[in-house]
This record gives sequence, structure tokens and C-alpha cells, in this order.
Amino acid sequence: MATSVRRTTLTLPTAPVGPDNPLPALRPLDEVHRVDDRVRATLPADMARQVAHAPLRSVLPVRLRDGYGRDRAPATLDAIVLENDRLRATVLPGLGGRVHSLIHKATGDSADTELLYRNPVLQPADFALNGAWFSGGIEWNIGATGHTTLSCAPLHAARVPAPDAAEGGAMVRLWEWERLRDLPFQVDLWLPADSAFLYVGVRIRNPHHLPAPVYWWSNIAVPEDEHTRVLAPADDAWHFGYARTLSRVPVPEWDGADRTYPLRGAYPADYFYEVPDGARRWIASLDADGSGLVQTSTDLLRGRKLFVWGAGPGGRRWQQWLTEPGTGGYAEIQAGLARTQLEHIPLEAGEEFAWLEAYGPLTADPAAVHGTDWAAARREAETRLEAALPRAAVDAAYAAWRPYADTEPAEHLATGSGWGALEAERGGFELPGTPFDPGTLGEDQEPWRRLLRTGALPDWEPGPSQADPGASLVAPAWRDLLEAAPSTAAAEYHLGVAQWHAGDRAQAERSWERSLRCAETPWALRCLAVADTASGHPARAADRLLRAVQLLLAAGAVPPREADPVLEADPVLEADPVLEAAGAGQGPGVGGGAGQGTEAAGAPTAVSLAAPPAAATADPVALESAEAALGREAIVALLAADRADDARAVLDALRPTIRSRGRFRLLRAQVLLAQGDAPAARAVFDEGFEVCDLREGDEALSDTWYAIVERLVAGADEPLTEEARARARTEHPLPGRYEFRMRPT
Repeated sequence: MATSVRRTTLTLPTAPVGPDNPLPALRPLDEVHRVDDRVRATLPADMARQVAHAPLRSVLPVRLRDGYGRDRAPATLDAIVLENDRLRATVLPGLGGRVHSLIHKATGDSADTELLYRNPVLQPADFALNGAWFSGGIEWNIGATGHTTLSCAPLHAARVPAPDAAEGGAMVRLWEWERLRDLPFQVDLWLPADSAFLYVGVRIRNPHHLPAPVYWWSNIAVPEDEHTRVLAPADDAWHFGYARTLSRVPVPEWDGADRTYPLRGAYPADYFYEVPDGARRWIASLDADGSGLVQTSTDLLRGRKLFVWGAGPGGRRWQQWLTEPGTGGYAEIQAGLARTQLEHIPLEAGEEFAWLEAYGPLTADPAAVHGTDWAAARREAETRLEAALPRAAVDAAYAAWRPYADTEPAEHLATGSGWGALEAERGGFELPGTPFDPGTLGEDQEPWRRLLRTGALPDWEPGPSQADPGASLVAPAWRDLLEAAPSTAAAEYHLGVAQWHAGDRAQAERSWERSLRCAETPWALRCLAVADTASGHPARAADRLLRAVQLLLAAGAVPPREADPVLEADPVLEADPVLEAAGAGQGPGVGGGAGQGTEAAGAPTAVSLAAPPAAATADPVALESAEAALGREAIVALLAADRADDARAVLDALRPTIRSRGRFRLLRAQVLLAQGDAPAARAVFDEGFEVCDLREGDEALSDTWYAIVERLVAGADEPLTEEARARARTEHPLPGRYEFRMRPT
């Protein structure tokens, strides 16, 4: 059959991504893939240089995506299918262009074979740089170290003529404007009519006048069992563990086990293979029969990696967390521009990176690929790859694709964001092949388009019902426009965000203070609280956040609490005093808990509402998202300032739908422990909860559990000794449902 490209839909049990967090991501990126100066000093000079090159300070201007839950229901997803006689690829343009499935079609009496780990559900979890991510398939990671901010975002998609267009061939082009580095990119997928390999042409362009740091890793989830072996052309690898160390280790045997079998280690880990210069770039995952998936590429894509969850309880728990019961496990094989994912590579002004990848089935002699002779195993796999897809054929396919990379789309299949159109208008960029149509501009871009065209950023609507300050832009060109714009509460707020991102913290604080003089808003108060925390003033930060919550609760006119069976059944959550007293005696604009310590442990103080309730004209979903985001930060800040009673009062003031979330149940336990009520804190854990947005590498659950049981063993007023700590761990092991630790303890 000739290659076909068609639109369809796919139905999966799905937990919706939910609303974005309205608070700008001002804090340093909590990315686990970092090493300190001591480790960096041990690396080869070129690797050390690229590890230190342009690390990401935050995910601005991208917003955090933490509004998802774990309640799944069938949802219809847009999909694009490429198919020929030998392969069928299913792509999800609305979810980062993820290749959800790659099926090797049956021949003769054989059955169709899924080459990828295909997750039967869509369950977001906090693994992307900006939060929501899901496992499975092939993802295109661009921007900075980690899973792309586009993991759960729509990309533009179109049908484009393929290199074999004369025979009716067509490609699917995916493209977007990557906002962390302000770079446009495209991913072209096509299946030649008789090919058993999916070709993927990738291009990243730098249309600016200065060099830009670039990161790219294609991430392939593959099925995993005790017989799965991953092969790559390397005798050494750089091992990265979640203890944040990077060291060179031998392949395949290291530390008493063959690490090319994903389940022969206890903990999650990365193995970045040291592929020799001149060697063919490839990586394969093969099962007990010697069959599986192979990925290869032109030489520019030099890096290859294996990620394993390990066989320990933490890795197993994460795998269960990301799918539904009964689903098999997976490992990840990856390919990137650098040797490791800790590195970023400079792309010169006006230049581009382009390469071609190929994905397809591989079958090899199982005795050879699973033998103890590593060189023979690699040689067998590479020989079979060369027979199936010669290295020269990949280079030829790349050469054939390059003239088509600029071809304009013939038929639009899906629409991405409007940010690329805004940047194209601002910069006057000509980007053949990847049109950013002004018709994609929307509500998020409109204030910035008006700034671009008129020199003035529209101010926020008057009144306390604003639930979202709007997305910020932080690139130097936008910062310059904001500095020249008329001073308003909104303009000064967004200018402060851009200045903070640029490292000019003193000017950022001055801008936020000017914003407050224009209008007192939760948004500027929260930004100043982040600045207070960064400069070592936790008490002032807590005051500002408390005031921000007061303003937001007043603005939202939170309705009386409805009956909530979860909360009614929980005696820990019953107390809800009238909010009237905390913060008395503080300076203007800050609020705060002057009454801290005046009440018995465990008795909540109360939070005053600084303004009368107003008609709630804002989107109720946006209001709840803002209340959850500000409430969480305020509770954490108040605990850090030793104001547990005020933290309890803020928690009690939030609406029931927020307080019943797992994140806030964890905060409840932490507040109770800080108030001296370890038994009540333990009761929260015993009742059970799930922190939907638990971050990769986050040990808050285990840390809080052990802090509680250590206090229970030691006694409320007794000193905490090492003997008590040891007893607590022996007598009160961490329940399996809370075991997410990714490193040895």
C-alpha cells in the first residue's frame, strides 16, 4: 500500500491536565539533573564546559502545570496516523507531538507487534520542567535539561510533501516556538512506501542576533521485563544517580551487575553511553527472543542513554503511579545532541541544527545479544541493523529530506499556541516551512500584542475580582518594551518578573513595589515574598503571603462550605473558625500573625479579610487555581517562619475542594506536627492520601512520615536522640503507598 496520512481520534482513560498555575515561576528550577562544582571538576573539559553553559534559572516565561488530579475518565484525543505496508505510527499533536504507538505490522502468520511502551492511560505527573508529563511513546525533549515544557501542550501539525512526493509520499510536520530558549523547531515524520523504518527529520533554528543554548533528547519508552537488554556501541557510560553524582563506569558490568538489563539495579539511574567518534549512532532494546526496537540517526545526534527505574520499591511505585494496575514496566532509551543531558550546546546566531532519526524493528540472534561477550552482542545487533537499514541509507534519507524542510504546509492538521505568531510579529522573522499564523493569536497574547503595537500594556481590570495576573514575557526585547511603557499595576508587575528573570533583583523589587502603589494585588505581594525569601527574610515573606491570601479570599467571595463527605469524616479537618484576627498590628500591605503563640497548640488563629467581598466576576476555575497556589505558598512560608497557628488558619480558610487534595493533606500533617500534635499528624497518613503533583525526586512524603514517627517514639517534650530515630524507622516503616524515594537512604 502507498503511505497514508490521516486524522483520527483515540480514546484513553485520562486525567485532565487542568488549569495552569497563575503564579510566575520565580524560584530556582528544582531540577534533579544537576552536579556541583566538585563533580564538574572531574569531567572532561568539553563536557564540563557544556554542563556549565547557560543553565536554566527558572521556567519563565512558561507557566507551571500543576492543576491535574488522578481521577481518570475516557477522553477523546486528536491523533494523526502514518501508515504503510510495514508500520503504523500514531501521533498525538495536542500532547507535545508524542508518538503514542509504533506498530510493526504482521506478515504471514505473525501478529502485529507494538515496538513502544504504549501507556493505556494518560496520567499526568510532575516530571516535566513545568510540571505535567505522562509516560509512554516517543517524546521530543527540547529547551533545557529535563522533560520539555511542551509535554502536555499542543503543537502545530500539517501534511507536507515528502521526499518521495512524486510517488504520492507525504510527511507530518510538527512545529512550535520553544519558549524557554525562544527557538522555533520542527519534527518531520514520514514513512517511505516500502520502509520498515519511521524517518524523523528534526530542525532547530536560531533566528536571533546572539547565540542560544540548545538541548535536545528524543526519549523512547520501551517495554521492560527481566530479559530486556539495551545495547549501544559503547564500552563506557556516564552514570548519573539521584544522589546527583556523575561518574564514568564500564559497560556492561558495573558494581556487580550487568547494567544493560534495566531490572538488575535497585534504583533509578541514567547511563549516558560514551559512543566513540566515527562510530554509528544507534541504540536498541531487545527482548528474550532478540527482537525489539532500534533507533539510529545521522552523526550530529551523538548521545545515547538508558534510563532505568530499577527493581527497588521506589522505582516500582513510580511505575505504578504513572499508569494503571496490571500494566507492565518500561525503560527509556534516548538520543541527544550532547553526551549527557546535563549539557547545553551553543547554536550560533542565524544558524540551525538539523539531523535525521530512524525508528524500526530489529531482530537478532538471542544467543549472541544476550551472551556474556559484550563486543559480540554489540556486533550482532549492529550487523543486523546494517542489513535492515544501512548507515549510508540514513545519510541519503537526510540529504533527500533537507530540500523539503522549507516546504510550506499543504494541509493543516492541528493548531499549537499563539506565542510563535507573537514572536514572529515582534522580530519580523522569516521561517520557511514553519508558518506562525497571526490567526493563532489568542487571549493570552493580546495584551502583549497591544504593548508591541501601542507601547502600552493594558492594565488589570479594577476591583478585587481579578483571578489571574496573566502570563509574563521575559525576553530582553519584551523587557525593553515594558521599561518604556506607562506605569500601571500590571506593567510594573510584569516588568518586575522580567527583571527578576534577568537577574536584576533590586530593580524587580522596585517594580513590584511601584505596582503595589498603583493597586494592592496578591500578585505583586507574592512576588515580593519570593524576593524576601531569597534575601533571607522569612518573616516578612510570610507576612506578605498572608496578606496576599487575604486579598484573594476577599476577592473570590468564597461561597459557604458545602457538605464534603471526605472532610466531614475527618475530625482533623473539622475546625474552621471565623476568619477575623490574625495579622493584627502589622504594617500596611503585609498582614501577618502577630498573635502567633497566644493560643494553645493545635488551636487555629484566624485570618482577617482585608476587603469586603466583591462580586466574583472571575472564572471560578481560575479563582480556585489561584487560591490553591497562593494558599500552598503561604502555608509553607508560615511554617518556615515558625507560625504554625497562622498556617493552620490559612489552611482552614481554603475551600473544601482544595483542602481535600493530597498536597494539602500533606500540608495538614506538617502543620499538625509543627503545632505539636504528632498523633493527629500520623492520623492523616493513616487515613491515606495521594499527592497528585509529587515531584520527581521529592522526598517530602518520607521525610514528613519519619519526622512524625520519630516524635511519636521520642515523646512530645523529649529530646530526639539517634536511638529514637533508629527505633522509629524499625517500628514504623514507611508504608508502601508513600514510597517514592529514588536513591539509597
